[in-house]
Amino acid sequence: MFEQFTTSARGVVTGAREQARQLGHAHVGTEHLLLALLEPAAGVACDVLRDAGVDASRVRRDVQRRTGPEKRSITAEDAAALRTIGIDLPAVLAHIEQLLGPEALTAPPTSSQRRGRLRRREPAGAFGPRVTPRFKKVLELSLREALALRHDCIGAEHILLGLLRDGGGLAARVLADSGVDLHQLRSATLIALRPAA
Repeated sequence: MFEQFTTSARGVVTGAREQARQLGHAHVGTEHLLLALLEPAAGVACDVLRDAGVDASRVRRDVQRRTGPEKRSITAEDAAALRTIGIDLPAVLAHIEQLLGPEALTAPPTSSQRRGRLRRREPAGAFGPRVTPRFKKVLELSLREALALRHDCIGAEHILLGLLRDGGGLAARVLADSGVDLHQLRSATLIALRPAA
């Protein structure tokens, strides 16, 4: 399916992973897709969202408020205690990420995220943040949207349509709670996709 994605759609998917990383999340969900759709590289999808009054910084704050960063096993109190004996924890963590990559400190998947009883756990951060089932569903719905519109490829705007069609997940809640009518946003997206007459 990914080979049918346009450059902008691929950018949204990789941008969602980057958004999750920046927020310190070990998962990639619809909220990260929404943040990636608000980047100018998302083209028409970004324009439609901004025309509807969706503000990227407001969405980011709302996502952070609702999710917060993933919890690390080392607390602020631990860091303070280490500082008293001369250990600069932020410097140590930065050095680890520099040597092993930005996902090196990401927690490994829980047992419910593993498939099969005999499957080994991957090392922490081996594949970056894991995508949620709803994220996958939105991408599948974006394919259905493109097919329904008889489009040959999947663009960022189809991902937006898939997100709106799903109507659940954190992204839809963030949009609805900020006063955006999801049905009107869907209509605006479809109008933006119409070829110029």
